[in-house]
Amino acid sequence: MRQVPFIIGVLLGVILFAGCKTDSPPTRAEIQQLALTNNNIVLTNAWKAGGTVSNTNAIQDNWLATFNDDQLNALVREALTNNLDLRVSAARIEQSQQYVELAKAALRPAIGVFGTGGFKGGGGSDVSSALQGIMLFASWEPDLWGRMRYARNAAQLTYGSAQADFEFARQSLAAATAKSWFTASETWLQMQFADDMVKSAKTLVTLAEKRQQVGAGSESEVALAQANLKNFQDTAKQVGLAHEQAVRALELLLGRYPAAELSARASLTPLPGPVPVGMPLQSLERRPDLIAAERRVAAAFNRVGEAKAARLPRVILNGNVAAISSDVVELKPGFQNPIGGFGGNLIAPIYTGGALQAQVKIRTLEQKEAVAQYAAALRAIGDVENALATGANLAEREQLLEKNVAENQRALELAQTSYRIGKVDLRSVQQQQLSVYSARLAELRVQSEELSQRVNLHLALGGSFEPTQSAEANLSESMPAK
Repeated sequence: MRQVPFIIGVLLGVILFAGCKTDSPPTRAEIQQLALTNNNIVLTNAWKAGGTVSNTNAIQDNWLATFNDDQLNALVREALTNNLDLRVSAARIEQSQQYVELAKAALRPAIGVFGTGGFKGGGGSDVSSALQGIMLFASWEPDLWGRMRYARNAAQLTYGSAQADFEFARQSLAAATAKSWFTASETWLQMQFADDMVKSAKTLVTLAEKRQQVGAGSESEVALAQANLKNFQDTAKQVGLAHEQAVRALELLLGRYPAAELSARASLTPLPGPVPVGMPLQSLERRPDLIAAERRVAAAFNRVGEAKAARLPRVILNGNVAAISSDVVELKPGFQNPIGGFGGNLIAPIYTGGALQAQVKIRTLEQKEAVAQYAAALRAIGDVENALATGANLAEREQLLEKNVAENQRALELAQTSYRIGKVDLRSVQQQQLSVYSARLAELRVQSEELSQRVNLHLALGGSFEPTQSAEANLSESMPAK
């Protein structure tokens, strides 16, 4: 009984010592400093391709709604629900969450019950059956050096990175769905133009044949008109196949059978307003894949701490309460039930053949790898710059092509007027009609590309597709305790 206060004091001291904080992983700024060895890359400037006007509302969380396309919104929801690849990512998150629980369990006491008993017998019966009893035992390892807390922190950060990877997978899937929808609409419109161009080419063949019949034309004109018709018919076939492939690709994203049965929009989705200029470059840091890379660096840091702490001694505290009886074995005189005890084990590695040192080196190299991967993830800077520059270029091209369509349309109207007054024949009208179709096709291609580049910009900036909590906010809730 005199030893009880001493034992309690030692136990409290161990508990207090075990509650010391672990070292904090490097901050985002420190990770960036380690990753960006080139001093020419600075993450405090505005985007080079984005202007200089300040606008803090440049990024919209629910930016998909800015396209004002209800059918597109429905398709994205269907893809997020049914896509098979996304289900795999969701299962990985659940696995990662259970690893967190496993790491937490190591910090808690283990409690169990052991019982034994049997029937008395003679001859070759089991001697242990002569004892009956039950024991309640508990063991706990105080985390003296933070080894298990480092492991817990690493598991939580790995779970956070899995959440961010899943969020980026969702965003990427939604972006792919949107771009496939735009492509399906574009190719459907191309099919209409291609059919109209075939009709105009057939009319030119008919006119060339009539001119040959009356002696005003030649066989070479007929052959040239027929060759042009075949080219337009081939183009129509190619566009039709491209449309089917675009629809099948979209159906696969939606988790449907690729039957090319989905009806495309009869007109292109309107392009949202102009891109706000002056978006802060730091907005890139909310990209889920960058957040995931940052969390992996922090997890690797904690793995290093875990490996270093594994080289130090461990203490395991044990306690038990038992009641034992026997009809065969004579117990010690004065033996009373229940009995109890308390003790501890010391485990101190002395020589492991260099295994523990190698483990520290491996974890350190894994941290270097995670930092390098974070640096690679910063290539997202190029994604934003390219999307901004391409979007600006396409906007300028669209203005030029819009004027080109207007000029060709005006030329067609003039050709039609000249035909009505007898100045030109119908061939001039049909040829100019083909020029109008070609100009509209070029404009359509640029308009569709503008939509896709707007999607690329939002994806590069980490804008979400639904009005839900951002990935970084979700991850901040799962940050490990110290």
